[in-house]
Amino acid sequence: MRETVRGSAAPTPGAAPRRRAAQGPAPVPAAPGRAPHPAELSALQRTVGNAAVTRRLQRLEDPGVREQARAHAADPVSHGEWGTFREDMAQAGFSRDVTEIAWQLVLGGIAEQGQLNDEAMARFTERQAQRDHRASNSWYQELVKVVGDYLEIDTPTLALWSGGRELSDYARGKGHTPLEATAFGAVVDRLALTPDWMLKTPMWNVLSKAFVSRARGPVHIFLRAYNPESVLIAQEVPQLRVVMALDPAVRLVWHPVYATEDGSLMEITGRLGLAPDAPCSGRDECVRILYDYLRLVHDPANPHSQRAHAEMSAHLAANGTPQ
Repeated sequence: MRETVRGSAAPTPGAAPRRRAAQGPAPVPAAPGRAPHPAELSALQRTVGNAAVTRRLQRLEDPGVREQARAHAADPVSHGEWGTFREDMAQAGFSRDVTEIAWQLVLGGIAEQGQLNDEAMARFTERQAQRDHRASNSWYQELVKVVGDYLEIDTPTLALWSGGRELSDYARGKGHTPLEATAFGAVVDRLALTPDWMLKTPMWNVLSKAFVSRARGPVHIFLRAYNPESVLIAQEVPQLRVVMALDPAVRLVWHPVYATEDGSLMEITGRLGLAPDAPCSGRDECVRILYDYLRLVHDPANPHSQRAHAEMSAHLAANGTPQ
């Protein structure tokens, strides 16, 4: 997503929901992933009410974090971040019904996730099969049906990234929209939710799949470190390939990114220089440029890119080509 800036600057989170609110209630959705009609919200609320949450989560017997997650799912307002979530959702233009059901689904998903994580490790040896099982959390799948309409973007282009959270801000500064800058993504991104990141990461994976399925034009991908097992490479890009087969307007624009000694982000050119903007035509070219720069130009004394260099070296060694 690091091309020259296209269109307007990144949108203010919540702009799309506010427009919908001004136009009146959303229509009944014709397919999963659209914001539900209030009548559907009521039915969904009955489905995942506190009693149902309690019954479904009674099988979770792990102490500590999982027990706390079960308690919060059974009594959502007891979670310390409920007030923040409610206020941020209101500020972003979400209705009270959407806010309440989304919160219930988030907490229910966190409580359910521990069991799925255990099952994934016990039943499967292949990494992708484990990932798929962890992402089968029915609470998170229902969450997408409720908030999917609020993952739309107002900028011309969508952004994906891998290699450090600062890339999200970098992409947004270029005029693209990452998941964390969507109306719902921005709200959830500000919350801790649980101290165990393995309980909430699958939620982001489910949301990201729904997010990339909404691509309608160029998708800019910012790569600071290449990991074939990352969500970007293993999940988001394959999903985009499906979208590209149906919509020729969707194409991938890759950007190799390097953090300089002062921490600023620059893009790597084909001649291994640094520039404000250096898009590549494909993943292989982007990875080659990134690896060449890290191997040949990177200063080992630069702390801001030590992790990227270490990850690159580990992947090369694993492939039988040590640096």
